[in-house]
Amino acid sequence: MKRFSWVTLLIFVVGTELVGALSALLAGGQFSEFYNALQQPPFAPPGWLFPVAWGILYALMGISAYQVWRADLVGSKAALFLYAAQLAVNFLWSPVFFGLRSLPGAVAVILALDLLVTAMIAAFLRVRRTAGLLNVPYLLWTLYATYLCIGVLRLNG
Repeated sequence: MKRFSWVTLLIFVVGTELVGALSALLAGGQFSEFYNALQQPPFAPPGWLFPVAWGILYALMGISAYQVWRADLVGSKAALFLYAAQLAVNFLWSPVFFGLRSLPGAVAVILALDLLVTAMIAAFLRVRRTAGLLNVPYLLWTLYATYLCIGVLRLNG
């Protein structure tokens, strides 16, 4: 196991948060106008909740990835590869949904994200149980977002 480092932990957390921020920046930033113009499925939250939830989830992702990196076990590299893959797909969702305004594309991206997050959690659990469990809220939120995305497509597509 690698030694604990606050600096490295901070790099993991801030790096993950930056992925979300850059994705939003690339998407164009006109979220509320577009989101509010769409018909929403039942149980859709107010738009302000999304950045709050994602900020917390990105922090948990960064902490969990740091734990896997620090464990330095046989499955760590494969688990971190899945982490990077899901983060890349996560990055794509906002530009596809808000930037391109492609509802079918956003559904395709989020379905791929669901699969990658599930695989990542399974890999993290094998390396460090806590790291996997820290991502359960992420999976639940992503599944909820999948419901919303499909609902928006059905109501507006």
